[in-house]
Amino acid sequence: MTGLSGRTAIVTGAAQGIGRAAALRLARDGARVVLVDRVPAACDPIRYEITKAGGTAEVIEADMETREGVEYMVEETLAATGRIDIAVNNVGGAIRTKPFHQFNDDEIQQEISRTLWPTLRACHAVIPHMMERRQGTIVNIGSVATRGIYRVPYSAAKGGVHAITVCLAMELAGHNIRVNCVAPGAIEANRVIPRNPDGPTEAEKLWRKDMLDRTLGDTFMQRTGTAGEVADAVAFLAGDDASYITGQILYVSGGGIG
Repeated sequence: MTGLSGRTAIVTGAAQGIGRAAALRLARDGARVVLVDRVPAACDPIRYEITKAGGTAEVIEADMETREGVEYMVEETLAATGRIDIAVNNVGGAIRTKPFHQFNDDEIQQEISRTLWPTLRACHAVIPHMMERRQGTIVNIGSVATRGIYRVPYSAAKGGVHAITVCLAMELAGHNIRVNCVAPGAIEANRVIPRNPDGPTEAEKLWRKDMLDRTLGDTFMQRTGTAGEVADAVAFLAGDDASYITGQILYVSGGGIG
């Protein structure tokens, strides 16, 4: 237990996978959770699960790929709860899996927009409030994909998330704000919202298998992880048990780093 009673935690991309697991775990530890997603109906079952267990949760519809969506998330959270203690920036995910030279420019832009901008803008939006209160914790979701194949634009975006984490931790330590990153490996997570609505081609399916095989080959434990295992690390970094930890990339990947 991380003892988060009385604190408000934003979780972006909360409708599924790691976001869903993190929201449930933070709520279990006592936080009032704000579930943020551009498909709010997919968050309703999670809110129900949290409230049924005696917790408190809000749902905010926001497109984290836009500045307006990020600003709306912060405004609505402060209007509803009056505070932001924890920000879990989880939005992202590779849209396509293929050799880099086969990406066109629009596809590269889409990967960066999906995975880098939501975290960069979300950090930018919550920091002023945290600085004013002189407290706060940011947990970004990175990836072992920073060392991998067939996802170069996504890998570049996640590398940016890692850099954001370390640099912000250096800037904000004097304001009593901690910034850390959880970098998952291959994670089994049921998705209710597809990353690529067009679906993968047959060639992309083969490249994805190759990518996953290589990722697991670098994993000491030789298995995929669960969203719950990632959520446990998020909750640890968000809580007071990690009070002297900042600027770290915590790999939750069975020993592998990509």
